[in-house]
Amino acid sequence: MKIGFLAMSGLRAHDTRLLQLGMTLPGVVERTRVLESLPSLGLLYLAAHTPPGHDLQYYEAEGEGSVPADAYSCNLVAISTFSAQIFEAYAVADKLREAGIRVAMGGLHVTVEPEEALEHADYVFLGEGESSWPIAVDAIAKGNGKRVWKSADFAPVDTRSLAVPRYDLLAGRHYARMPVQSTRGCPWRCDFCASNVMLNEPYRKRPVADVVRDIHAAREQNAHAFIEFADDNTFVDHDWGKELCRKLIPLGVKWFTETDISVADDPDLLQLMRRARCRQILIGLESPERSSLDGIELRANFKSLRSETYLEAVRRIQAHGITVNGCFILGLDKQTPDIFQQIYDFVMAAPLYDVQITVLTPFPGTPLYTRLLQEGRIIEPGRWDLCTLFDVNHIPRNMTVEQLRDGMVWLAEKLYNEDCQLARRKQFFDLLWQHEQGHR
Repeated sequence: MKIGFLAMSGLRAHDTRLLQLGMTLPGVVERTRVLESLPSLGLLYLAAHTPPGHDLQYYEAEGEGSVPADAYSCNLVAISTFSAQIFEAYAVADKLREAGIRVAMGGLHVTVEPEEALEHADYVFLGEGESSWPIAVDAIAKGNGKRVWKSADFAPVDTRSLAVPRYDLLAGRHYARMPVQSTRGCPWRCDFCASNVMLNEPYRKRPVADVVRDIHAAREQNAHAFIEFADDNTFVDHDWGKELCRKLIPLGVKWFTETDISVADDPDLLQLMRRARCRQILIGLESPERSSLDGIELRANFKSLRSETYLEAVRRIQAHGITVNGCFILGLDKQTPDIFQQIYDFVMAAPLYDVQITVLTPFPGTPLYTRLLQEGRIIEPGRWDLCTLFDVNHIPRNMTVEQLRDGMVWLAEKLYNEDCQLARRKQFFDLLWQHEQGHR
């Protein structure tokens, strides 16, 4: 069979003011361009686990809802998408099926809304696909593939034996950044996190040697590629993280990852991260004040307990020359309209090199969605296209919808204007210089 792997990507927003801000302010545009420029690692993993004997092609949707012409020559097209793009993905799937092409769909949204997806796809894949996909492809090729493939029906994906992603399918295209995975999952289980819905397995670390192997494979497509670790929380295990950094040092790659605030507790790890050329870590701080963090995690209260250390922790990390992209969520239940000024004050005091602000988003399948639906606080149930992290689709508890929208616009205008961004970055370099002078 000729099998196409089709990625959906791009910034989504419907709130006119926020969309305008997102398209004009440097703080939003920079990160959006990064995400849009990354190939889909999930699809490249599926390609790597496809049985031999098939012609494989990698595609990216060309604009909203359009289908690359060559995809119509495929026998089977696998589409991966998030909730915000799901209606566009369904439209693409419908076009392909009308042309007689079989369509498989998977990803976070399809995992929790399989019946909906079955209206637009021939096959749906629930959960991680590396174990079910090769069996499914063989069955589909023989004409007897079942429609629903659940990861729970197969052995758990062993991250210690993952194949090298098929980066070679990207040949001829230039990607300044390349995704590599070193861990899967996160132990903190926040109620708003959609990743935990799909990755219904414990936190897993990959063998460091395999991570290095994959970096070499990715760099065969671009020897100077910046590596973006596709992890939710890389440095949960500090000893493992140190081993990874030691192996990264001789590679000379620059890289980015997501992790939690605990890296600030380990000066040896921070030193190794700097020597390994870590350029930035993204940390979900969520809120600068403790009360709004209390209870958002299902298994622990890590972020609430650590919130009072946030300021000094960010400063310690950045003192090592590693920039922090601090992420905040607006509209948490215990937040009041005071939160917008509180976040601004924290960002400037740290100072955070980069900052990301998003609206609390009830993604389908999350405990947050279930709770807000039961409380009658989701404004438009089923409007998955509003799961953009920018659009407000829930009624906050301690402010109005209008206060939340207005507050986000006010804060975005304050944080993302060029003068504010330059001022924060100047502070970062000034503090870094002072730190280095003090350690000579």
